[in-house]
Amino acid sequence: MFAFLLTLLVLVGIFLCVVILLQAGKGGGLAAMGGGVTATEGVLGGRQATTFLVRASWTAGATFMVLSLILSIMSSRTQEPGSILLDDMDAPAQPTPVAPGGEAPPAEGLPPQEGAPPVEEGPPGGTPQDPSPEGS
Repeated sequence: MFAFLLTLLVLVGIFLCVVILLQAGKGGGLAAMGGGVTATEGVLGGRQATTFLVRASWTAGATFMVLSLILSIMSSRTQEPGSILLDDMDAPAQPTPVAPGGEAPPAEGLPPQEGAPPVEEGPPGGTPQDPSPEGS
């Protein structure tokens, strides 16, 4: 339905452009507002007889506006409102572990990078040993 109305809107828009371009100019425009007889005829004069092109342009313009309104309502109803913050919460970021020296440890199985200080491994418990002798 949406595609049909959208196609119809495009066709009505093309028809409206053609009908407007085919109409004869009324002459004057803003230049006639400078004064003289033409200004009073334009403002106080009677209405001219409507032609087929004038009626067609009014009808096509009204149809274009109604179709635009219908399509805008239809397009806003198909989208469900949602928060952009929920997209970020779906996949939480994994934090990168950082060594006590402030640098990330090298991945397992890869040789250490050049210029990097050697990584000292402590005892399996994870607590550093006291370098002082036990007897003191």
